[in-house]
Formats: sequence, structure tokens, C-alpha cells
Amino acid sequence: MIKILFVCHGNICRSPMAQFVFQHMVNEAGLSDRFEIDSAATSREEIGNGPHRGTVRKLQEVGIPILSHRARQVTKQDYEQYDLLIIMDKENLWGIQRIIHNDPAGKIHMLLEYTGDNRDVADPWYTGDFDTTYDDIARGCKALLEKLI
Repeated sequence: MIKILFVCHGNICRSPMAQFVFQHMVNEAGLSDRFEIDSAATSREEIGNGPHRGTVRKLQEVGIPILSHRARQVTKQDYEQYDLLIIMDKENLWGIQRIIHNDPAGKIHMLLEYTGDNRDVADPWYTGDFDTTYDDIARGCKALLEKLI
């Protein structure tokens, strides 16, 4: 089983969107028994909160199921438990390293690196543009899944 943790700053916009999109892709491919997928935050600001209404609205618009979710912060134990920790931007790298300290197993990757694009996933918290964020995440998740299978 491949265990993937998607990580962003607050765990209410990008990382749960990536979790739900990737889970949907995995389910559609008939591979749900091969993956464990979750998401977490580098900060504590949104702990306990559900997905942002913009994330929910966008996923409903494209027909992707909204899963049960409450924001949580990534832990050192997550590094041991998960095979991949997929971050949304360079700031998340700083945040996750502050918690786990280093990445000796090379588990931390930016989502868009799987598309050959080494840029951040657009952050809708600041822009309100959940369409661009969804496009980035869908491209990244598709490329990640293709790499893993």
C-alpha cells in the first residue's frame, strides 16, 4: 500500500482538495486498495476546521466527492507513517521541515514537480481563485498517479 499525505499551510484549501481529487482518481482507476491518502497542515491556525467553502464549491462543481475532513497539523510520526509527503509550495517545505527537521528518506516533494513544473500550486486563500488551484491540483495529481502506477 502506498501512503500519501498532502500538505499545505492550513489544511482547509489546497491539501484537502488534493486529497479528495487524488482519492477520486484512485477510486475511478479501481486502485483504492493500493493507496492510503490523507492531508495535513504545517500550521495550527485552522486545526479542527472543515474544508474551505471555496474548495467544497469547486469540487462539487466538478463532481468530486467531499470526504469527511477536519484540519490537523502534520507530525513527526506522519513522516514515519507515510511514503510521500506532497507539499503545495516552497513555504510548506520550510513549515514541514520545522516540524520533522529533515528528510533523510527523500519523501517530501512538491505536487507540481510531477508535471515537470517546479512552481507552487496557486493558493486560493489569498486570491479566491479556486479554479486555478483546482487546475494545478488536478494536473499534479494525474501526473503523480501516473508515476506511481
